[in-house]
Amino acid sequence: MKKLVVMLGAFFLMCGIGFSQEIKFNETVFDFGEVIINGDASCEFYFENTGSEPLMLTNLQPSVGSIAVEGPMEPIAPGQTGKIKVVYKDTQKPGAFTETVTVFSNALENKEVKLTIMGIVSEENE
Repeated sequence: MKKLVVMLGAFFLMCGIGFSQEIKFNETVFDFGEVIINGDASCEFYFENTGSEPLMLTNLQPSVGSIAVEGPMEPIAPGQTGKIKVVYKDTQKPGAFTETVTVFSNALENKEVKLTIMGIVSEENE
């Protein structure tokens, strides 16, 4: 009986490992450096489904309302890539900024990944 329980446990463990969704980002931080006032502050974060099941992004949550986020809402097949576009819209006020976007997915590990953008909005050079 013990052997049967151990074998069943091992089987279910292997099934859990063999069939999973995993998300891997190339980078999770983007530094704009200097952004001219009223300039463009947009970037893209690329990721891959390194698991063996379709990956779904369930929510893209910016830390503040001055960030617009676009990402795929359709399943990402195993081995396929996707991108998340982040736009910082508050470039009319000079100063440093650091903000985040939390990516929620059905991944077994890293269900929540924080993407960070940072930079300095500065006056135009004269």
